[in-house]
Parts: sequence; C-alpha cells; structure tokens
Amino acid sequence: MLIGDLISVLLTLAIATFFAIPATRGLYISANAGAPELLAFIKFALLATGGEIWAWRIKHKTYNLKGFGLLPKTLLWGVFGIIIYWAFGIFSGGVPKVFPFLDTLQEPWRNILTAFAISLFLNLIFSPIFMTTHHLTDRFITANQGRLPIRQFNMLSALKGIDWDRMWGFVFTKTIPFFWIPAHTITFMLPSEWRMIFAAGLSVFLGIILGSVNKNKTG
Repeated sequence: MLIGDLISVLLTLAIATFFAIPATRGLYISANAGAPELLAFIKFALLATGGEIWAWRIKHKTYNLKGFGLLPKTLLWGVFGIIIYWAFGIFSGGVPKVFPFLDTLQEPWRNILTAFAISLFLNLIFSPIFMTTHHLTDRFITANQGRLPIRQFNMLSALKGIDWDRMWGFVFTKTIPFFWIPAHTITFMLPSEWRMIFAAGLSVFLGIILGSVNKNKTG
C-alpha cells in the first residue's frame, strides 16, 4: 500500500467520524442551512476531486499528479457543485408540481416514485449537458498539462475533439440509466440537507469505477 493510500483511508475515517458524532454533525447541518452554496462548493471541491485523484492513482499506480491539474480541477468541481445544487433545487421543486398525483400516493411509494421522477428528469435534461461540459474542461486541462488557460479555450474545436461514440455509447447510455438514475433516486429519498453530500460522495465512487475501467482498457 502506498503512503497516499493510507492517508486516503485515514481521511475517509475522519470524515465518517465527523458525521457520526452528533455535535459535529449538527455543525454541518447548521452551516449547510446558512450557506448552502458555499458548502456545495467545498463538498464537491474536496470529494469529487478526491474521486478523480483515486481514478488517477488506479490508472497510473501513483499519486504523482504531474499534469493532473489539481488546482484547476478543484476550483472547477467547486463551481460545478454550486451548479448541481441549483439543479437539485430546480428539479426537486419543479417535478412534483408538474406531476401533482405523486403527492396523492401512500408512503413509501410517494417518496420512492417522487425521488425516481426527479432523478429521471434531472438525468435526462441536465446530466448530458453537465457531463459534456465536464468532459470538455477535463480534456482541456489535460491538453494543457494541468493548466486552465481560459483565453485559449475554443468551444468549436473542443466539441469536434470529443469521442462522441464513447460519449453516447458509454457515458450517456450506460452511466445515466444504470448508475446515475438509480443513485440519484436514493439521493432524493434523503432529507434535503444530506443530498449534496451524498451526491458528492457518489462522484468519488464513479471516479474509482471509471479509473478501474480505464486501467483495464490500457492494461
């Protein structure tokens, strides 16, 4: 085991302990209620970037992050976290109003089907745009050896460079129906204060899964 693996395990235990202790868990709930966008930024900046680091470690068998772009990815994931928070609010508030019959259902079906409907429309409408945006920024950072020179970004050129066969054949038609819709159904069954932390945690596991897939393809 690399020293980085040990540090990752200790950090995971520290985070789990933080949420297991009532006093510190209460601090999180209070902070999340007072500044949800700021907490969304922090949660995704730390956890989602951590997931990408794990994917990098699995693929390259090292924590040497040369060319990874730690600072740009951390900042971008923070911004993405805020956008995801807004998207969660829009879809969790809008879908039940479009389908008011969901409120007439008995529990637990009301909670399950409402969460599924929110997840379904979130992932059919928002996720493809978000995933494409993330893919574009990720490729751009990689192409610039870990830097993010915004002024050099060319949207048309970036869109032409996407492997649309893989984007459609795997990212859209595999991860959305088989991972994200079920995972976000669970997300929207949780109390609102826990949805973003759970969603940020999901990105860690997806990063590990994708890292394993890439490792197998290149191995």
